[in-house]
Amino acid sequence: MPRYFYTAKSFKGEGRTGILEAQDEHQLASLLRQEGYILISADLEREKSPTKIWWGIGGVSLVEKMIFTRNLKIMIAAGISLPRALETLASQSKNKKFKRTLINIAEEITRGKSFSDALTGHSDIFSELFISMVKVGEEAGTLEDVLKVLTDQMEREYELKSRIKGAMIYPAVIISAMIGIGILMLIIVIPKLAQTFQELNIELPPTTRFVIFLGNFLAQKWFVVLILALLLAIFLRIILKTKTGKRIVDFLTLKIPIISPLIQKTNSAYAVRTLSSLITSGVPIVRSLEIVSGAVENVYFQEAMAKASKEVRKGAKLSDALRPYQKLYSPTVIQMIQVGEETGETSTILAKLADFYEEEVANATKNLSAVIEPVLMLLIGAAVGFFAVSMIQPIYGMLGAIK
Repeated sequence: MPRYFYTAKSFKGEGRTGILEAQDEHQLASLLRQEGYILISADLEREKSPTKIWWGIGGVSLVEKMIFTRNLKIMIAAGISLPRALETLASQSKNKKFKRTLINIAEEITRGKSFSDALTGHSDIFSELFISMVKVGEEAGTLEDVLKVLTDQMEREYELKSRIKGAMIYPAVIISAMIGIGILMLIIVIPKLAQTFQELNIELPPTTRFVIFLGNFLAQKWFVVLILALLLAIFLRIILKTKTGKRIVDFLTLKIPIISPLIQKTNSAYAVRTLSSLITSGVPIVRSLEIVSGAVENVYFQEAMAKASKEVRKGAKLSDALRPYQKLYSPTVIQMIQVGEETGETSTILAKLADFYEEEVANATKNLSAVIEPVLMLLIGAAVGFFAVSMIQPIYGMLGAIK
């Protein structure tokens, strides 16, 4: 079903932008009318380029957007007009796609569009979170403050992702080295031992025959292995793009003992940080929850937040709406939100809660290497032991026959 970027206004004159799935613009208008909004404009979501789908390149990195937002805030604070600031930042950007986008946004603003409306046409670069907060900043006259909140949000997000990636480097290097050394042994050493066994006419056990077959296959048909590996990588990438594939992966990550706590803390930290930023910027709570449901990465966290937003729309408290999902959002999160609702300091408490969970993620990533290291050593030991026993066993059998 097509997805539309829409601009709508309520019967009271309140503006709203977002993304909805609908068969056509008539159905989109009908869906918005049921929520008390009148459709002003709608554009079909742009298809992602094949390059980005297959290889994940050609986009705009989080660091580039973070630097752009920080510099834009400084230039607006200095009194520079928005179109001129965008053109200046475009000239400084080394990313051609980002440069073209900023120039296009500056031109649209010059022609009379608001900044948020101009951003809506570039949702492949600027998230719904970014667009919604900018819109609130424009309407309230606090764009400079909103850009500061967005910069802080991006910095926290970047720091969180960097910690997780850093924790994954060590096991990735070890596993890659293990696979590389194993392949070299299979290609270089095993065929020579196999030839020796053949000359001695030794009866080989099943494990030895399997290792010899694998070594000969890799030595003679290495190009087949490369093709199969490439096809597998493409297949997995396609599967992960589907809803079913994403759901399976997200389910597994929530069940793996070592990874599950890290995934839960990361998604909780990002959710409460984003919600805090939106509420601080003046975005209504229901709309904030809808945006957060699309911002978190794990599909189960998305669904929990989306269902919570529907309950809050009906009049429920957020803490009560999240209570059925305590396996995802811990009791601590729910209790802190409840305190925030009772004191009227929800955004402040959410920000402190985000700090707490980000610190938890930092500690978890520091300990991750210590946890993974013995597991890797066991795997390496098992692999080396299997190869050693498989190749030494025939020699022991031959020595036993000589006696």
